Amino acid sequence: MIGGLLRGRLTLVLGLAVTAVVLFGIIFGPMISPFDPEEMDFINVLSPPDATHWLGTDSFGRDVLARAMAGGRISFFVSTCGVLAGAILGTAIGMGGAWRGGAAEATVMAGCDLLFAFPSFVLALFLMVVLGFGVQNVIVAIALTYLPIFARLSRNLTRTLMHEPFVQAARVMGQPARRILAREILPNILSPLMVQASIGIAFGIVMEAGLSFLGLGVQPPTPSLGVILADGREYFQRAPWVLTLTGLVVSVALLGLNLLGDGLRDLTDPRLRGAAGP
Repeated sequence: MIGGLLRGRLTLVLGLAVTAVVLFGIIFGPMISPFDPEEMDFINVLSPPDATHWLGTDSFGRDVLARAMAGGRISFFVSTCGVLAGAILGTAIGMGGAWRGGAAEATVMAGCDLLFAFPSFVLALFLMVVLGFGVQNVIVAIALTYLPIFARLSRNLTRTLMHEPFVQAARVMGQPARRILAREILPNILSPLMVQASIGIAFGIVMEAGLSFLGLGVQPPTPSLGVILADGREYFQRAPWVLTLTGLVVSVALLGLNLLGDGLRDLTDPRLRGAAGP
């Protein structure tokens, strides 16, 4: 069954493959690299990539590969938690506003429009200045940035299903609104929400890396992709591999997640479902 779904869908297959490799690396990083990501070795400061240190070492002699995998775990965790929190809250708010209509729906849309008035990264920067630094606050900033996206998406999807016969039948049977939303509408709008979440996680990683790169997110010595990139910038001309190879790791991760999101969209969109063939 899974083979039938993947057959002829190159984008989805590539996205799954690249994402699986990245997840394997960040989950099993301690087994792949024998080095502690925070252990300093002043004898091997700024060593270029070799058979021992595959991505070289940084200005403190720390293995860049070990730090990239550890930083990937933190960045992926922060992004996933933030996007999922924004998705859950935004979906609940959007579905509730669409179901109630009137002033409730207008208030939800006005709040979304207010947040959409700011570019996502600018909004995240503002929230970090207000909330302060740290991993938890980065998660909150990402969640609040993605909340209006999921609220508007779920509101529009809910409105398209509210007048469907199976929803009207549930209302006639006297089922409460909460049950109808959870058991009749949510399963039918889950696919586009999942696609949006997979794409959102990719941009969440970029957001976390950008905030940490500017010194507003995860703070050293905790490794995150943004922290590693910021460190590599300081001595780029002497040791370009720290910045370039870590940036390559980030690019591969984003490529996999974006391909996965595009593949899921093609798989769940009824207009594109038959495009890949039988």
